[in-house]
Amino acid sequence: MTAPAIELKGISKAFGAVQANKDISIRVMPGTIHGIIGENGAGKSTLMSILYGFYRADSGEIYISGQKTPIPDSQAAIAAGIGMVFQHFKLVENFSVLENIVLGAEDSALLRPSLARARKELKSLAEEYELNVDPDALIEDIGVGMQQRVEILKALYRKADILILDEPTGVLTPAEADQLFRILGRLKDEGKTIVLITHKLREIMEITDTVSVMRRGEMVGHVQTAETSPPELAELMVGRKVLLRVEKKPATPGAMVLDVRDLNVTDDKGVHRLKGVSFNVRAGEILGIAGVSGNGQSELLEVLGGYEKATGTIQLNGTEIDLSGRHSDGQSRRARGIAHVPEDRQREGLIMDFMAWENIAFGYHHEPQYQKSRLFMDLAAIKQDTVDKMSRFDVRPPDPRLTAKNFSGGNQQKIVLAREIERNPDLLLIGQPTRGVDIGAIEFIHQQIVALRDQGKAILLVSVELDEILSLSDRIAVMFDGKIMGERLPEQTNVKELGLLMAGVTGEAA
Repeated sequence: MTAPAIELKGISKAFGAVQANKDISIRVMPGTIHGIIGENGAGKSTLMSILYGFYRADSGEIYISGQKTPIPDSQAAIAAGIGMVFQHFKLVENFSVLENIVLGAEDSALLRPSLARARKELKSLAEEYELNVDPDALIEDIGVGMQQRVEILKALYRKADILILDEPTGVLTPAEADQLFRILGRLKDEGKTIVLITHKLREIMEITDTVSVMRRGEMVGHVQTAETSPPELAELMVGRKVLLRVEKKPATPGAMVLDVRDLNVTDDKGVHRLKGVSFNVRAGEILGIAGVSGNGQSELLEVLGGYEKATGTIQLNGTEIDLSGRHSDGQSRRARGIAHVPEDRQREGLIMDFMAWENIAFGYHHEPQYQKSRLFMDLAAIKQDTVDKMSRFDVRPPDPRLTAKNFSGGNQQKIVLAREIERNPDLLLIGQPTRGVDIGAIEFIHQQIVALRDQGKAILLVSVELDEILSLSDRIAVMFDGKIMGERLPEQTNVKELGLLMAGVTGEAA
């Protein structure tokens, strides 16, 4: 019988009292695409970090192609034929593609011979695996889809026969994701072994041959992809049945809450980030903004949230908002009835070293319910309010004294949502609501967003997840290069059309 390309036996790893991996065994056969799924904190990344030499297991053994193979560090992993493409690319932006390929794998102190050999090898790899990319282009000048190709080429240049990909489609358009899947299929046909970590069940069903499911640090199932289904995989991940579709009644839009006209933003480097953006959101509806990251969505949220200056006009409930920056900040926006769940919860939504009760009060600490007197806050009231919000939003563990960094990503997101949603806002700005969140928490977050809409609130949703945009939105606007490319109704469009708009192709051109 053919030996597995990868076999892990009894892998365990603890970080203090936290058991990240517990007696995990897994076999990945050569020339296959093997998916690994699980909730946040299930131990997927720890397991792959052990395989790639970032961590050392407390116990257990690693076999590569049937041979016991100690992997004390990443150099040993590379020597064993393992390459890893990270979710956040490890590229030097002001270096060329060729320089990034060679970096760390130079033949000698003289760089010129290494670059010459790499150029020849790169051309051969590009032709063999359909990974064409300009070797002399700077990383900062190429798109994320091309950057991902560079990461794959880096691994292949180092003679990887095993590729680990961590959430590889998180920054890609649908068309780029389809192209990536074709590349992975080609690599598989050439005998490469691929391990795919993703939270997208649709991708698991579409491209993998087998899938392993992890829950709370343990391996709970190995199945042939053709013999399973998304609901079955979701139940294995969470330990209960999960509703994979968003259940909501048709929207009944009311008065206009937000009216944006000819919004323009130029950053400190003189780059035009928003270009004449116009749209509106009514009470009792969700407007979804679709687009690949970096096309102006972040700047739009920053302007609406009071963090960025702009030109143009914004009216909230018929009253104009100052965009000059003189009387514009997050606190004034909150006072006007705007709540904001930012795209990056750890950088913009939370202070990671502060406790949950402190984070719950941030931005709202001047409110009467939190004041004991003109000079002192009522800390007992804040802590009790935090306990109540944690209970209603199912934050685990429900301990207001834990620092934000000690909660999983999904529970960090619930803390931010609880703080913003329960302020009874007229308008909720919500960016990437389920980024890095496990499937059980996704279900809960979607329910909260729909419930707020059904209370008659206006919601502006920004997400790179097209499935999320299509299932939550009542109307969809697509952004590309700082502009609104078009607006669609979810029931009258599809992933292909939205993907073209996200790439800057209008319906007529398509």
